[in-house]
Amino acid sequence: MTDTQITRGTSNVFADLGFPDASERQTKTRLALAINRIIKDQALKQVDAALLLGVPQPKVSALVNYRLAGFSVEKLMDFIVALG
Repeated sequence: MTDTQITRGTSNVFADLGFPDASERQTKTRLALAINRIIKDQALKQVDAALLLGVPQPKVSALVNYRLAGFSVEKLMDFIVALG
């Protein structure tokens, strides 16, 4: 049996993985989580969410799947406001 070293992580998995923009990634992920909860709670289809957010449906698909590279923190905050 081999000894396994376990290292306790921080509250930011992106920092633990060594991303230089870890704080921004964590913020974007938290905002996307909130947006996706609102979309789910309001039972919005992606097409309907896209109309409310003023973006094409593929952008909503990217958001729902946490592909967040194409979104700024500010834009994600605007989405939360747009969704009420």
